[in-house]
Amino acid sequence: MVALWREGLLAQKVLQGQTRGYRSHPQLARFRAQEDPLAAIAAYLREVRVEAVRRGYSFDPSRVYPAAAAPVMTETQGQVDHEWRHLLEKLQRRSPVLFDAHRYARSPEPHPCFRIVPGPVAAWERTPSSP
Repeated sequence: MVALWREGLLAQKVLQGQTRGYRSHPQLARFRAQEDPLAAIAAYLREVRVEAVRRGYSFDPSRVYPAAAAPVMTETQGQVDHEWRHLLEKLQRRSPVLFDAHRYARSPEPHPCFRIVPGPVAAWERTPSSP
């Protein structure tokens, strides 16, 4: 949860033009593709914080860009499935208990900012078959 929050805040800084690193991370493409990238990352981070608080963390809401709008982003089922498999591979190595708890789940519940539609893995995603 802490890593997700930190990476999200870093992505927000990239979108604000406040950092020189991390600018070419492929995951930023999903936010840059939005009409208002800062509103999109802010909506994402607000929901991450809601889940973090539910789990007992205390993340500072003042660190999130103060966007009024909460846009819904479209993502493909292929991309969700790809990210789920990637997470399960990491869990299998790093946390066998969590891996066992989630290994039979078909797909996770998407973040509230996303509307999932049929489709393949995103073109920006780094996969074993991509260059």
